[in-house]
Amino acid sequence: MTHDGNHDGDHDGAAHARSFGAAAGAYARARPGYPDDAVDFLVGGARRVLDLGAGTGKFTASLVARGIDVVAVEPSTRMLAELTATLDVEAHEGSAEATGLPDASVDAVVVAQAWHWVDPARAVPEVARVLRPGGTLGLVWNVRDESVDWVARVWAVAQRGSEYEMRASAESVGAPFGPGEVFTTRFQHLTDRAGILDLVASRSYVIVLPQEEKAELLAEVGRLLDADFPGEREIRLPYLTHCTRFTLPSSADH
Repeated sequence: MTHDGNHDGDHDGAAHARSFGAAAGAYARARPGYPDDAVDFLVGGARRVLDLGAGTGKFTASLVARGIDVVAVEPSTRMLAELTATLDVEAHEGSAEATGLPDASVDAVVVAQAWHWVDPARAVPEVARVLRPGGTLGLVWNVRDESVDWVARVWAVAQRGSEYEMRASAESVGAPFGPGEVFTTRFQHLTDRAGILDLVASRSYVIVLPQEEKAELLAEVGRLLDADFPGEREIRLPYLTHCTRFTLPSSADH
């Protein structure tokens, strides 16, 4: 289990899930963070939060900025190294299926850009185990706003294949959690040409391409960007942030 904004219609999901360590630097540079209202919705007044599948620490950083006690768990050694190089938090290797945390030890669990990689049959009971009664599981995805013309043109090249909606995997949570509460917000990620290319290069589909095909795809994306943003150093990439929050019943609810 690890982060990616997209699945690529490829049946070899495990290979894609394992691929991110090879592009940890590009991931850390290019991937956007998360807007404040999304973070508010996902963690509320939680004091201790597990960032599960923490990747390079994009969501972790938002929690640290709020003074929240954070533990980051991530299966990729390289991604975890990027996280601990920039953030002073408790962090260790682990997965949604085996977090390594004690029972009832956190107020909230957040999984950012990663729930589609987990095995829900094992991950849901594990998350319920580490949560305190009344705690929450929050799932969040940043999704590019492809209703914007230039974004649609670039990612028509960058994804080259069918892409299914990651948010649908939130439906796989179920008992013992209650029904999901949904929140969506918009933001713009301030980046540049190199940042867009890094963003494309950090996608699982692109990471696993043969080198020549990868170079050709990135060159084509570069040509599109040059046509849409000639001479511009700053690009605002529009995103939608989709959040779903599930609550574990408190003892009194059992």
